[in-house]
Amino acid sequence: MGSESASSIIAARDISLRYNDEIIFDSASFAVAEGERIGMVGRNGSGKSTFLKILVGEKEPDKGEVIRRRDLVIGYLPQDFQLDEKKTVFENIRGGADHVLGLIHEFEHLPADSAKHNELEERILSLEGWTLEQRIATAMDHLNVPAGERMIKGLSGGEKRRVAMCRAIISRPDLLILDEPTNHLDPESIEWLEEYLREFKASFVMVTHDRYFLDRVTSSIVEVAQGRFFSYTGNYSDYLAAKAEREATEQLVERKRQSFLRRELEWVRRGPKAQTSKSKARLDQYYEIAEKDAPVVESNVEMILPPAQPLGNRVVDLINVGMDVGGRPLFRGITLNFEAGMRVGVAGRNGVGKTTLLKIVLGQIEPVEGSVKTGTLTKFNYVDQSRLQLNEEKTVLEEIYDGTEFVIFGNGKLSLRAYLKRFLFTDDRLSTKVKYLSGGERSRLLLARILKNGGNFLILDEPTNDLDLNTLRVLEEALIEFAGVVLVVSHDRYFLNRVCNGMLVFEPQGRVSYSAGNYDYYIEKQQRQNAPIFPEMVSAVVTAKPAASKARKLSWKEQRELEGMEAEIGAAEAEIARLEQVFAEPDFHRRHGSQTVELNSQLEKARERAQQLYARWEELEAIAAQSR
Repeated sequence: MGSESASSIIAARDISLRYNDEIIFDSASFAVAEGERIGMVGRNGSGKSTFLKILVGEKEPDKGEVIRRRDLVIGYLPQDFQLDEKKTVFENIRGGADHVLGLIHEFEHLPADSAKHNELEERILSLEGWTLEQRIATAMDHLNVPAGERMIKGLSGGEKRRVAMCRAIISRPDLLILDEPTNHLDPESIEWLEEYLREFKASFVMVTHDRYFLDRVTSSIVEVAQGRFFSYTGNYSDYLAAKAEREATEQLVERKRQSFLRRELEWVRRGPKAQTSKSKARLDQYYEIAEKDAPVVESNVEMILPPAQPLGNRVVDLINVGMDVGGRPLFRGITLNFEAGMRVGVAGRNGVGKTTLLKIVLGQIEPVEGSVKTGTLTKFNYVDQSRLQLNEEKTVLEEIYDGTEFVIFGNGKLSLRAYLKRFLFTDDRLSTKVKYLSGGERSRLLLARILKNGGNFLILDEPTNDLDLNTLRVLEEALIEFAGVVLVVSHDRYFLNRVCNGMLVFEPQGRVSYSAGNYDYYIEKQQRQNAPIFPEMVSAVVTAKPAASKARKLSWKEQRELEGMEAEIGAAEAEIARLEQVFAEPDFHRRHGSQTVELNSQLEKARERAQQLYARWEELEAIAAQSR
């Protein structure tokens, strides 16, 4: 986001907005240039979604104005989208291209000798209007949209959101505005949307908490904070590094300011002996610097999970579990023994049965095949995808109160007020009614209410939806430190990579496979299994004449080495992920600035180690393949 210029297609000038006594925007300005790819980040409640509504004209600011280029076509996916429930899926999607359809209708009804013929034809070609139906079919397929003839009224919330997403992108707008586009999309759909946006020729502005998504499709990041916009060139990783540098500089400047004030304060207290122009200027300088505000340090949620109670020898055992829906097989043959310390991610396309599996683990649903055995010491804590409903008329404190003023925390206890402060609820907000809370405050309150229940087997269904990036990082840290079992369904690949040490993945034809390691490691294994890793070796095997001697076999020692290779590679990849996360911390320079060279060296060694392990694994696999 740069300053307004001739190339800007839309610009907000000196926008101001208040909610009661809270300042959302304070004379903030924002502009989008042609071809710019902006990711917008900021805490929940900072005004991101509100600002998108101001951009598209759905909301008016208290002050300021939005200037749009003449004939600007905007595609918009809000969080609270509206679809026509009297129409089908296809009709709603096609309606997103009404301006294209209008051009085609006008073109087809022009006289053959009309002077406007060429102008309209060029406009339709630029919008790819002649391939509209084909593009709709492609987008519906890749976004896993329900069948086109289905009515909107009978769809789930996730299905409706995918329809709205499809409607927003098929019109080839000049500006695409997306608010949390990856919510309710499975990993395959997200990857397709990434590719779509990378090839998208026009401008887009999007709000998302998906860090990989931001890294792969954006060219600039705009942070919304303290009622203003802070712009950074580059993707999300570039933003983290630049922000850390900016904060480190601000802290250095503030330390120098405080040091100056301390020195000058002693002089001021002594009192200058003569009111000379020089001493007066020095005094004026002191008061001028003293009146400057210190850099705003944002508070972070201090996510606390009550310590997990000890688990027994048996936690939860799934034994050949299968499930049907409406007589149709959903999945078959899931066998998995959960143990303390396991953090298992569940991934797969929407509708394959992920939430159903969670309910089978909980004992809420009986499988049609197999059995579930739960240990006597296992205590579940379930965070539902739809979450529990908040009472709009209750205060924050009333919502979390359950008859006791304390939260049991291990062998001790914590007052509800102290507990809620860990979730960034100040004293004045504790008495605020739920209906006046921002979206981010509601999410934090729900998490606080659910997580205080404790348990040693935590089940989370899409916990990352509606959480800002700072809160997500803290939740990740809390789950990594959790000593019990975590079972989590999520579409957030960064979250799955950071938190999980095992993946339960729903594959085509009802297959469900378990893989040690995180999501990326599962993908790497799938790619190795589904494609020849050594094309030159495969070619050589096909064309070479049969050798007279027998193919070499793995020695006993090599066989043991190959069997342990997967765990070694997983450990190496985990070390790389850990070090990369250290570099991505917002306060990296403050916490680790003196260790930068050492940490870089560790990261290089970890990457070299992983490459060596992969090379050795390929070598051993090649030998094993010759003897099969």
